[in-house]
Amino acid sequence: MTMNAILQVLVLFIVLLALAKPLGWYMARVYEGKPFVLDRLFGPVERAMYRLSGVRPADEMNWKSYAVAMLLFNVAGFLFLYGLQRLQGLLPLNPVNLGAVAPDLAFNTAVSFVTNTNWQAYGGETTLSYMTQMLGMTVQNFVSAATGMSVLVALIRGLSRSTSTTLGNFWSDMVRSTLYILLPLALLVSVLLVSQGVVQTLRPYQMAMPLQAIGYGKAMADPNSQGVLDEQGNQKTGPVVVSEQVLAMGPAASQIAIKQLGTNGGGFFNANSAHPYENPTPLSNFLEALAILLIPAALCYTFGLMVGDTRQGWAICAAMMILLLSLIPLGLWAEQRDNPLLAPAGVDQQVEAGLSGENMEGKELRFGITQSVLWSAVTTAASNGSVNSTHDSYSPLGGLVPLFLMQCGEVVFGGVGSGLYGMIVFVIIAVFVSGLMVGRTPEYLGKKIEPYEMKMAALLILIMPIIVLGFTALAISTDTGRSSILNPGPQGFSEVLYAYTSQGNNNGSAFAGLAANTPFYNLTGGLAMLISRFWLAIPILALAGSLARKKLVPPGPGTLPTDTPLFVVLLIGVVVMVGALTFLPSLALGPIVEELMMRG
Repeated sequence: MTMNAILQVLVLFIVLLALAKPLGWYMARVYEGKPFVLDRLFGPVERAMYRLSGVRPADEMNWKSYAVAMLLFNVAGFLFLYGLQRLQGLLPLNPVNLGAVAPDLAFNTAVSFVTNTNWQAYGGETTLSYMTQMLGMTVQNFVSAATGMSVLVALIRGLSRSTSTTLGNFWSDMVRSTLYILLPLALLVSVLLVSQGVVQTLRPYQMAMPLQAIGYGKAMADPNSQGVLDEQGNQKTGPVVVSEQVLAMGPAASQIAIKQLGTNGGGFFNANSAHPYENPTPLSNFLEALAILLIPAALCYTFGLMVGDTRQGWAICAAMMILLLSLIPLGLWAEQRDNPLLAPAGVDQQVEAGLSGENMEGKELRFGITQSVLWSAVTTAASNGSVNSTHDSYSPLGGLVPLFLMQCGEVVFGGVGSGLYGMIVFVIIAVFVSGLMVGRTPEYLGKKIEPYEMKMAALLILIMPIIVLGFTALAISTDTGRSSILNPGPQGFSEVLYAYTSQGNNNGSAFAGLAANTPFYNLTGGLAMLISRFWLAIPILALAGSLARKKLVPPGPGTLPTDTPLFVVLLIGVVVMVGALTFLPSLALGPIVEELMMRG
């Protein structure tokens, strides 16, 4: 790592930590119903929404009612988004007259955005109208993020309450998450992005004249036709000159702001955050990367405030930060080395005298190696899934970093809400392991961790690996699944493993190199996303309900402190060991063996 790279990484995380505390304090006041600045401005809007919908925010729910409300809301969102895609050809704000989205792709996309995954098997500018982008994708970016935050808040209440049967009101938590937190932040980030040149318009696609003609070769007619094959039997190509270019436009800034803040990640354009209309400058790149981590980091401080001990929140934040910062240098080291496969071809990989070359394949020159690798780690750690470079073009070890971050269970910051409640499950497991070591009933925040809680925790850490490895095995063992793999050997296996790891962890980033827009991958990927979102959220609520009913136990001489550096190390060890033991064999078949083959 160069000093310049170290400074770029440090600046991002210093600014992140500086903003986490004030935002975390603000969110705690929102969820606890305490006065804050925006309640005077948006309070009448909130109360009007309750009157129109018939919601009584003071009526709290038990965990089952909370779960049913959460599921019903998301089923309605799925049906609406699916119908919107199927009918978009008949709806307004469709400047290039895009037709209906195919049924299997519409299913996959609707599931993807409802589950906060934003996996995309399509190109936004060639598939979705302005209406579908605004009314469908952008709205789901708000409410899917708010769903994760609401489930987290219910779990925090379960930890902080004693002998209680309720966890709050789902509808109230959703409204407050959206109205007071996500919407103001999205407005601010949108304005900042527009100032950097991110497009925000309803104008139709524009025609542009290039400064000079662009030429390329195009295959001539039907290869079976006479006269189109050369003497060696290869298909002839003819010159094509491009004298004008279609520039896709649209209301992009408003969607990009919330896709980053809500750890959604879906690109308005096909190239996602590598597209100059989504991410045009180094400053916009910094703002978007910061937005990805901002709410997940701040929620750690919110957690500490709501349970009455801010050290607990900082301990979890420290574990997340150490895990992420320990993997970023590996990615930088892997991408700042020569590619041994290019040297025999006579490619000069030295960028400066005395310095080894860098792997710039698939990366934007305006971002370079450091910002590309940093983004790849941030987006996969935070369950965001947006990309500013092509992960498939990374070296094998460089691609292993984002893959392993997802396989940790998306608890290294993770999605808004979902990342923290996933890490709390690992905290419970770490407490249980330590309790076994000393022969005491494990406790966390004054709550005894008993068989029911451990059953829920075990369920939560087992579902994701079963889904990821099960669907990966299905894809590579069937002709239908293998037919979409465009690269042979370990690289092709890594592409399939990455796809299901991304969908099975509700991340949404893609390794590329896999033709994923097929009925097989659309349907299996949709199932993976549904199971990984809701089969985890429901046990979390069940865990919250069980904890809320327990009495608070005063700490004693044998109580394990969970806010010390020693416990942070134990927590990191549990996260790494679960991920390593589960996925190491599959990683050995993919990026690890590919690295050995390339260097051997």
